[in-house]
Amino acid sequence: MPIHSFRPLTPSGRFTSLNKQTGLSKKRPERGLTEHKHKSGGRNVYGRVTSRHRGGGHKQLYRIIDFKRDILDLPAKVQAIEYDPNRTANIALLAYTTGEKRYILAPKGLKVGDTIFAANKVTTNDFNVGNNFPLEIIPPSTLLHCVELVPGRGAQVARSAGASLELVAVENGQATLKMPSGELRFVHPKCRATIGEVGNGDHNQQSLGKAGRKRWLGVRPTVRGMAMNPVDHPNGGGQGKSKGGGGRQHLVSPWGQLAKGYVTRRRSKLSNSMIIVHHNGRKPRNKK
Repeated sequence: MPIHSFRPLTPSGRFTSLNKQTGLSKKRPERGLTEHKHKSGGRNVYGRVTSRHRGGGHKQLYRIIDFKRDILDLPAKVQAIEYDPNRTANIALLAYTTGEKRYILAPKGLKVGDTIFAANKVTTNDFNVGNNFPLEIIPPSTLLHCVELVPGRGAQVARSAGASLELVAVENGQATLKMPSGELRFVHPKCRATIGEVGNGDHNQQSLGKAGRKRWLGVRPTVRGMAMNPVDHPNGGGQGKSKGGGGRQHLVSPWGQLAKGYVTRRRSKLSNSMIIVHHNGRKPRNKK
């Protein structure tokens, strides 16, 4: 979908570039596939803010997405492509021949009226966009999205707008995937994946243009630590504007956690053992 710019009739319009949503259904979402979405405002059960910069925003209904694709060998017709306020990707409403309806993430190239399916067996002509199969029967070099990391758990990888990963090979009882970050990792060949890449790839080219549009999304303002006083932030204070170095402390969070380059990922032996090459091109320490 192309990016749409506006004439600078207002100060915010001068900098606004939005993703022009053409071909999306204007009807309300399927009632049986939605549920109430609770908003916490970033607060825990004690009312204390544990995730900053959250709150407000437009009211939203959560669309229940079928990440498992567990209806097998039944064709489903695409009834509509819809906007989903809960994610960057658009969603597709499927109607199965049994009358059941489900939402999936809309891949690039999927149109209203197309027929797709999920199965455990395949022929050479079945690798069309939107079809879902186990990794073990998908040919190498295929672009995939909505990939499982554990068989039967549901898709966890490559779910945002424009995302896709590549199936490198399936051998020795393991499937090798090249992640969007460049990381290479093993997954079980029984894990399911959907053919194609997620649609709405121009989403990241948008420029919201004004602070108010960010507030509509439920994001509250962020104040730089350097703009605060020393009593409020470790990076606050100083004579004039100054950045790290020159005897000053490195950029940190209000509680002293390093903000740039500090690895916060927890070490997981199970997860690390499945990574062949990290996203930065380095091999894990336990691999030669």
